[in-house]
Amino acid sequence: MKRKLLLISNSTNAGEEYLGWPRKHIVDFMSDTGIKKLLFIPWAGVNLSDEGLNASFDIYEERVNNVFRLLGMEIYSIHKEKDPVKAVNEAKAIAVGGGNTFHLVYMMHKTGIINAVRQRIFDGMPYMGWSAGANVACPTLRTTNDMPIIQPASFECFDVIPFQINPHYLDANPQGHGGETREQRINELLAINREVIVVGLREATALWIEKGKIDLVGTRPMRLFNYGHEPVEFQPGDDIGFLFKSLS
Repeated sequence: MKRKLLLISNSTNAGEEYLGWPRKHIVDFMSDTGIKKLLFIPWAGVNLSDEGLNASFDIYEERVNNVFRLLGMEIYSIHKEKDPVKAVNEAKAIAVGGGNTFHLVYMMHKTGIINAVRQRIFDGMPYMGWSAGANVACPTLRTTNDMPIIQPASFECFDVIPFQINPHYLDANPQGHGGETREQRINELLAINREVIVVGLREATALWIEKGKIDLVGTRPMRLFNYGHEPVEFQPGDDIGFLFKSLS
C-alpha cells in the first residue's frame, strides 16, 4: 500500500500561532520525500475576505505559505491554475486546508479533481490535510461539523481511507446548549449507516498513514465509534492497524 497521508484534526490550538502545533509533524512527514513545493487546495476558506472567493483564497494561500516557508517548503494554490486536473497530475504533493467542507467538496466535484487526487494518492503522492482537508480523505463528507452553505454534486470525497473522521471531536456539551452532543450526532449517523466506522479526532491530534501502517500522533486519545458497540479510546502509540483491515 503506497498511501502516504497526514490527516490533521485542527490547524491551531487556542493561544498558538497558525499551524503551530502540527509543524513538527508536517516536517517529519515530508522529510524523507525531498519535496519542497506542494499544491495547495484552499477552497474551504470562503470567509477570509469581503472582496470575494478568489481574494479569500489568495489570503489563505499566503497565510499557509508564511508557515511552510518557515519549515523549508512552499505552496502554490490550485485556484490560480488554469487546469486543476492537470495541476493535480503534475503535483509532487498536495495540502488541503480547513474551513467549510461543503464548499470544498462542491469545488472538488465542479473542477473534476476527485479521481485525479485519488489516483495520485494510490500512486504514493504525499497528501496532508487539516480539518476539512482531513475530512475529504474519507469516503464521504458526512462526518463534517460544518454548515451546508452550498450543495455539492455529491457527498463523495477522495475515499482513500476506509473509515470516517470527525475532526475537532469534542466530548463536552457546552453549558446551556440544548442540542445534541457530538457523540449523539455520530450515533445518529451510525443508526442509518451501520457499517461505517467513525474516528473522533480531537484537537492537537493527527493520523499518520504510511507503508501500510496507521499511527495516532499528538497529545490526546482518539475516540472510535462503531454501531452496536460502546465508544473506545485509543492513545497515541496504541495499535490501530485494524482500521485498515479492508485495505490491501
